[in-house]
Amino acid sequence: MTLPASPSLHRVSVRTVFGIDSDLQVPAFNAPAELVPEVDAAYRFNTDVTLALLAGFAHNRRVLLQGMHGTGKSTHIEQVAARLNWPCVRVNLDGHISRLDLVGRDAVVLREGQQVTEFQEGIVPWALQRPVALIFDEYDAGRPDVMFVIQRVLERDGHFTLLDQNRVIRPHAQFRLFATSNTIGQGNLNGLYFGAQRLNHAQLDRWDVVAALNYLPADQEAAIVAARVPAMAAQPQVLAQMVALADLTRKGFAAGDLSALMSPRTVISWAENLQIFGDLATALRLSFANKCDEAEQPLVAEYFQRCFDRPLFPAA
Repeated sequence: MTLPASPSLHRVSVRTVFGIDSDLQVPAFNAPAELVPEVDAAYRFNTDVTLALLAGFAHNRRVLLQGMHGTGKSTHIEQVAARLNWPCVRVNLDGHISRLDLVGRDAVVLREGQQVTEFQEGIVPWALQRPVALIFDEYDAGRPDVMFVIQRVLERDGHFTLLDQNRVIRPHAQFRLFATSNTIGQGNLNGLYFGAQRLNHAQLDRWDVVAALNYLPADQEAAIVAARVPAMAAQPQVLAQMVALADLTRKGFAAGDLSALMSPRTVISWAENLQIFGDLATALRLSFANKCDEAEQPLVAEYFQRCFDRPLFPAA
C-alpha cells in the first residue's frame, strides 16, 4: 500500500458536501488515492455524528463512535472519509489481534538470495507515518494487553516508540484515529455483546470526542432500505410496515421481552429475501425469527400479525 507523502489539501463546505446547515469548512484531499472508500450516494448522514467525525478530521480529535449493532458506525466514518478523499484502514480488534500485529515483529525475508531477519512494522507505526484515518472496529473487544499499545497514540501529538528499533515515530500531520464500539466501556452488561471487555478509564479519558449513533427515524430507515433494494420503492406501504415491525422488536428488546432485535441490516436482509422468496412471512422467518429463542417466536409472530394482519408461521 503506497500513499503520497504530502498530498495536497483544500477546504470544502459542510453544507455542500454533507447537506448539513452549517458554515463550517473542513479539509479534504484534492483527489482520491489508494485506500479511499467508495462513495455510497444513498448513504444518509446523522448530523451530530457527522459533525463529531468532521471535528476528528479537521482538528485531529480522537473520536470514539458508540452504538448498537447495525447502526452503521464504521460505514459512517468511511462515508465521511470518502467525501473528503481521505484514505482509511479498518482494523477489527478481535481476540486474535496481538501486540505484535499492532506494533510489528521480526520476520525472515530474502535479500539478494540470502535469508535475513528484518523488522516489519505493524499497522500502528505504518499508519502513523501516513495521511490515513485508522479505524479500530469493535474497540471494546480488544484484549487488555493489546489496548495499552494504543494508549500513547491516543494523545493527539503522541509519539510512538519502537523499542526493537530504538526509534521514535512522530505522527504524520494528516494521520487520524477513530474507533467504534457497541458498549461504552462497561463490558457485556445486558448479555447482547458477548466478548465485550471493560475498558480502562484512563484510556477512555483520552478520547477527545465520544459520539452515539442510534437507529434512524422510520422514514430515513425506509429510504435506506429502498436505496439498497430498489424493488421496495414501489411498495412504500409494505416497507413502512416492515420498518414498524423492526421498531417493535427494538422496543421489545429494551423492555426485556426479546433477546434479539432487528437492526437496519436485518431489515435490508428481509427485503432482499422477500425478492427471492416472494413472501413476507417466509422472508422474515429466514431473516430474523429463526434467530430468536423458540420461546420468543410467538412474540415476533404477534408483532407480524399486528403490522400485516396475517400469521407469521403456517398453521400446524
